[in-house]
Amino acid sequence: MMISKTLMEDILAGALQNGGDFAEVYLEDRTVNNLVNEEHKLESAISGRTVGAGIRLVLGERTYYAYCSTLDPQTLLGCARSVSRALREERPGLLREILAAEPAGCPEGRIAPDGVDSRIKQMLLSRADQSCWAVDGRIRQVKAVYGDLSQHVEIANSLGQFVEDHRVRTKLIVQALARNDDGVVQTGYDAEGSSSGFEFIQGLDVEALARRAARRALLMLDARRAPAGRMPVVMGAEAGGTMVHEACGHGLEADLVLKKMSVYAGRIGEKVASEKVTVLDDGTLAGRYGTDCFDDEGTRTHRNMLIENGVLKGYMADRLSAGQLGIAQTGNGRRESFRHKPITRMTNTMIAPGTDDPARIIGDTRRGLYVARMGGGQVNTANGDFVFEVSEGYLIEGGEITVPVRGATLTGNGPVALQKVDRVGSDLGYAIGTCGKDGQGVPVADAQPTIRIPELVVGGVIDEEN
Repeated sequence: MMISKTLMEDILAGALQNGGDFAEVYLEDRTVNNLVNEEHKLESAISGRTVGAGIRLVLGERTYYAYCSTLDPQTLLGCARSVSRALREERPGLLREILAAEPAGCPEGRIAPDGVDSRIKQMLLSRADQSCWAVDGRIRQVKAVYGDLSQHVEIANSLGQFVEDHRVRTKLIVQALARNDDGVVQTGYDAEGSSSGFEFIQGLDVEALARRAARRALLMLDARRAPAGRMPVVMGAEAGGTMVHEACGHGLEADLVLKKMSVYAGRIGEKVASEKVTVLDDGTLAGRYGTDCFDDEGTRTHRNMLIENGVLKGYMADRLSAGQLGIAQTGNGRRESFRHKPITRMTNTMIAPGTDDPARIIGDTRRGLYVARMGGGQVNTANGDFVFEVSEGYLIEGGEITVPVRGATLTGNGPVALQKVDRVGSDLGYAIGTCGKDGQGVPVADAQPTIRIPELVVGGVIDEEN
């Protein structure tokens, strides 16, 4: 334990001394290492350790929060008193005795990344850098990034609950920039990450990852301008789960539902997607980037069914939003660090695989756009409208993937697009990322199989044949 059980109880009692329904203390000890290789050399190497505590007090629908960057007992008790001064109730809040820690039961990284010599990590980046440059002379810039996180958290609350969790994450990212003689510039990107130790990085084919990033950049140099108009769109499993994360996932977060900022508010039991579409959020998947044993409120993570065969089954919820909606906590209360209060967040979100042969989905599409990689975009969660960039796309002609195209965008409405899905492949591809919300970023993974939307608005160059 980072602090004694007695001190934890004193902190919670101090927070509740002027009233409150619920109090919580979140302790964190975090070590991070980030190395960046550019221009054939190590550009930056940042390592650091932060230790601190966040204290939360809840009364009704109001939340009061304070944090301190130390575990000094007097500072922690002072932080608790500062939170309590926000209330002036006639009686202290109820405090139960803290129970023994619930065992996590989750595997830790076999090789602690913060214990690996930095020279080994630098060598890894050099390998990626060299492999990327070697692909083609038109590669003009390469950036390779290695990152790892080791985090120990302890969470105790006034209900007597206490959990400990040790989390490890590692990642490798390569970005390549290519330019041709006409001055056209394109970028390619690839990334892999896991909630595992350094053994995950050791098992990666670093050179292959780097070559994929380079080839994506090169491919787009000579690509045609994408056609514009309404057409079938096939999204490959390797496209990543941008569609499910942005156009669907955020709208299924209970805090947005409560704020009437979700198109899915009040629609439990309704058909909101094609019967071929099932959407899950699963924080229990071994090794996936968004996986933890417990969320940042001490609730065990779950496999949460959100949409089943097109029917809306539930929302993701933290403690507060679950209480206000009258539903169970789902293990989705997450925070960036001890400096932030927990809010509802996704973990590993996916459209579940279907039964269609991915090759047949393409073969049965006479003409359209094949999306191999999604880019960034914008979504209005209140109505579901979205605009996404396509970072790697191809024409589908006569049931075959043909020439690459660039500059494509996808415009539509999330629920409408999901209602139209008519084919769902038996494959599944993952992408990692950092999800931003309310000024906080947390690690997530998104996934989807190959899917087909028979009609979607594609932005590009007007094609008279369309």
